[in-house]
Amino acid sequence: METALTPTTVALGNFDGVHRGHLQVVQAILPSNLPESVTDAYPTVVTFDPHPQEFFSGQKKTLLTTVEEKVTQLRSLGVKQVVVLPFNQSLAKLTPQEFVEDILVQKLQATCVSVGENFCFGSKRSGTTADLQTIAAKFGIEVIVVPLYKCGGDRISSSLIREALLNANLDTANRFLGRPYPLTGTVVAGKQLGRTIGFPTANLELPPEKFLPQSGVYCVEILINGQTIELEPHPLQGVMNIGNRPTVDGTVTTVEVHIFNWSGDLYGREITVSLGKFLRSEQKFANLDALKNQIAADCQAAKAFFT
Repeated sequence: METALTPTTVALGNFDGVHRGHLQVVQAILPSNLPESVTDAYPTVVTFDPHPQEFFSGQKKTLLTTVEEKVTQLRSLGVKQVVVLPFNQSLAKLTPQEFVEDILVQKLQATCVSVGENFCFGSKRSGTTADLQTIAAKFGIEVIVVPLYKCGGDRISSSLIREALLNANLDTANRFLGRPYPLTGTVVAGKQLGRTIGFPTANLELPPEKFLPQSGVYCVEILINGQTIELEPHPLQGVMNIGNRPTVDGTVTTVEVHIFNWSGDLYGREITVSLGKFLRSEQKFANLDALKNQIAADCQAAKAFFT
């Protein structure tokens, strides 16, 4: 944080998922929404790693967006820099007053701060948005408290998006996110079973902290190294299976993607898979022929979805 560009306008929070509710908090500190007196400041998001819930519970928490995904998504919104505060004992012990003075005033020279209405901060989460406004006002910092955002009457939250993904309710999850839920990872060597039955797959190794939706088969769009490939004006399309591959007595959860009309080498390359529709739950088939027939049906269903 010592190298952060200053002065800043700051959006403060966890922002896991960078969903449509988070978007409201971030937009509040962008130059287009602020008076000219603060337009020379750097729009900055301040977030935490690990997630505070993980720190206090001592248990690993899977994330809708990894730190890298979060930074990419926030920058696409117009944020100039993302400051990731290590959530450790020192940070957790700061009083609300100390947090404002040390982080927002001294290190970031904040001129304006935006938070969601349920934001808490400081030791034992003792600081409320009202406390933030009172303390910040002493330093001439404006605090914008953004109301909880609703979509179709439903309050948007990271926990509700997780619940929707676990229930394979992609319509709700993607609507709350404002985009299809993505999985980004590196293609690694698998057992190459798909190739033997005519449906080669890319075996995707994901960051261990990435939150996985319900196991099963999905319609997906694919970007390679974050881009469309040569001669492909649109993202590639395909089907993805998340699960243990019970037909071949698998025991480890894998993420495998079959890409339509693709025959190139993807080993070692980063691909992003965006989930469009849930097709079916994972199931165990009597033999490989039955599995092959079902995959063919899945591909037809996915192509119909994308048509």
